[in-house]
Amino acid sequence: MRCPFCGSNNTDVVDSREVEDRNSIRRRRECERCSKRFTTYEHIDVGNITVIKRDDTRESFDRNKILNGIMRACERRPVAREQMEALVDKIEQRIRAKGLKEVSSQRIGDLLVKELFKLDPVAYIRFASVYNNFNSPEEFRAALSLFKKSTRRKGS
Repeated sequence: MRCPFCGSNNTDVVDSREVEDRNSIRRRRECERCSKRFTTYEHIDVGNITVIKRDDTRESFDRNKILNGIMRACERRPVAREQMEALVDKIEQRIRAKGLKEVSSQRIGDLLVKELFKLDPVAYIRFASVYNNFNSPEEFRAALSLFKKSTRRKGS
């Protein structure tokens, strides 16, 4: 594994742990050259999934794209990196559990919006506003209204 700080290929695994979903392993590594530590995640590769984009182009499923979107939505929010990783794992598991070889980017986005809704209301609004291409304050109000109705039902 290449050190992200100095670029050395000589790193040691200091600690390994299974992540809750049991489909990935978290490893703490230490660079032999600069002695800095960093974390990596290893995920089981069980075959490629093709994502069908809105313009009908196709590309390989990339969990890092989903994670980057979640990280932008959760910026400056009290959401831990592990929670974000778990959310990506959950979405990927749902797709794989259905045995799909191809999935639309819209389906992935819909799953992500639902999970963000449960995780953090501000992250949900942020992501939904970009994903659904909000163009007016009314669209934000509608999204907030949906959230308020959901929280009222949980409290009753």
